[in-house]
Amino acid sequence: MTIENRPLGRTGLSVTSCCLGTMTWGQQNTEADGHTQMDYALERGVNFWDTAEMYSVPPKAETQGSTETIIGTWFKKTGRRHDVILASKICGLSPNTWSRDGDVKFTRQTREQIDEAIGKSLKRLQTDYIDLYQLHWPDRPVPLFGNKMDTKAYNYPYEAFEDILGHLSRHVEAGRIRHIGVSNETPFGVMRFLAESDKHNLPRMASIQNVYNLVARKFDEGLDEIAIREEVGLLAYSPLAQGYLTGKYHGGALPEGSRKALFQRLDRYESPPAQVAIDAYLDFAAKCSIDPAQLAIKFCDTRAYTTSTIIGATTMEQLKTCIDAFDLDWTDELETGIGALYAHYGSPCA
Repeated sequence: MTIENRPLGRTGLSVTSCCLGTMTWGQQNTEADGHTQMDYALERGVNFWDTAEMYSVPPKAETQGSTETIIGTWFKKTGRRHDVILASKICGLSPNTWSRDGDVKFTRQTREQIDEAIGKSLKRLQTDYIDLYQLHWPDRPVPLFGNKMDTKAYNYPYEAFEDILGHLSRHVEAGRIRHIGVSNETPFGVMRFLAESDKHNLPRMASIQNVYNLVARKFDEGLDEIAIREEVGLLAYSPLAQGYLTGKYHGGALPEGSRKALFQRLDRYESPPAQVAIDAYLDFAAKCSIDPAQLAIKFCDTRAYTTSTIIGATTMEQLKTCIDAFDLDWTDELETGIGALYAHYGSPCA
């Protein structure tokens, strides 16, 4: 088994190189499914799990918080909280305010909303601490999830970096959260957080949970250097490009029960350049006689700045395939072949 334990930034904590993603629990997966996946993950040595107050997905009021609740019932049933390194997340700037009490216009990362979000997550999770608490996306407008943004939005006011760290620091000192990280963040944002941490002796960001896969490699355009030089490692999410890099949608296929069939939320990977690049990686996997999903996951795992690769599955067969990917032998031939494809196709999905 080649799942490794790797340092989580400069925290002194180690996490497994494979992270169990949970965002389907509560919609595509039942509570029983989630419990079975957690049992299996621990059996395979995967003890780093990621969730969020927003989950399950797609986000909606009726299911907000359902994934944390499922994890919480598993903790209560098994008594194995201390066997798990648990990560969760707070929403950033959004008009979807289902997760907040009272009359608020936006979810934000203010002191009051951070206090509320942490309290609610701990209650749902049935635990008194979260190992890694992440800002799911920024409190300020930034281009998100492959979308463009009008640069005029940069004038929108936002909670100061120092203040957000200060709000989180109170919970670190109280033991409710152990470490902090960012998600869907830009190079500017990561460096500002690090600068304010150094300047004011505040908690330091330990990780960057951003999209990263064979056709979405924006991380390699600046965040990669930050990750290595500042020791703020990548937690790579969507390594399978929302299923496209498994080949299950190849040639226009639409499997029953798939995320595309259920939710039609895969636009990021459906442009003509994206489809051409995805097909090229699928062809390369076939040429190498490798499962394309395992090729895509192992690619993420082998980057020098990757702390952990987040996998997610709706079936146990999918989960086994994803975990088995970490046993794949990453050869010079695979690295050279992927490099040639990247040189030709670039990063069509941002």
